[in-house]
Amino acid sequence: MADLTSEAIEKIQEMADKANSKNRMVQIGGRDYAFNDYGEPKLIIPQNQSKERVSVSTLSGIVELIKNMDERKDDKLFIQVLSPTKVKVFGSIDEYGRREGLINAEAMIPSFNFDEYYDAESLNIALQSRFVQTDDRDVILQVIGNLKEEQVHSSSDDGVSQTVQAKVGVASVAEVKVPNPVSMKPYRTFVEVDQPESNFVFRMRQGMEAALFEADGGVWKNEAMNNIKHYLDDNLDSEIESGHVTVIA
Repeated sequence: MADLTSEAIEKIQEMADKANSKNRMVQIGGRDYAFNDYGEPKLIIPQNQSKERVSVSTLSGIVELIKNMDERKDDKLFIQVLSPTKVKVFGSIDEYGRREGLINAEAMIPSFNFDEYYDAESLNIALQSRFVQTDDRDVILQVIGNLKEEQVHSSSDDGVSQTVQAKVGVASVAEVKVPNPVSMKPYRTFVEVDQPESNFVFRMRQGMEAALFEADGGVWKNEAMNNIKHYLDDNLDSEIESGHVTVIA
């Protein structure tokens, strides 16, 4: 047998080292590592987190899931109110830097386009089906429900006040002042909480069309998010008191 050169011996040793280390597992600092085909150690991260978040459309769904999530009863859970229509539930950051997402909640809100003109019939239906009853809502319903002619004009040049011709009796017609601004409560957040009331500019134009323009600068969003937090605080009081759940808004 021919003598092996030093270069060949080194090559054989290198191949032997790789063979010995292939698929071999070791534990370092309490973590498991596996060596790949090149003898490089790779950290093994356990697949012990949920692959998908549970999707719900109500706050009561969040409460029910958390109260019955036995596999996470010893874990710290966080509920984050992201917006008036979105809430997420997730766990703490684990030793591998991961944060487990558990629940996504998104409210089912009836569609209504503010800043867009509707004909009287469409607005009448929308106000009754997509808004909580308020005095101003009822006044607007009365105005648009009794429009007599397609005549809408400004009673002054300030761009705010308007009057319309509306039926005020069995057969009489009179000039009726359109209320402005109006205080309304459209459905804009989860049904379990009180819908925020805010001001809107109500405008009408030729063709018996009308529109609502938001006029509170988005303050209603903060109120809605606080309402959501209060609901969760009240319905998860024991979980919060024990430190199992934290609600963030």
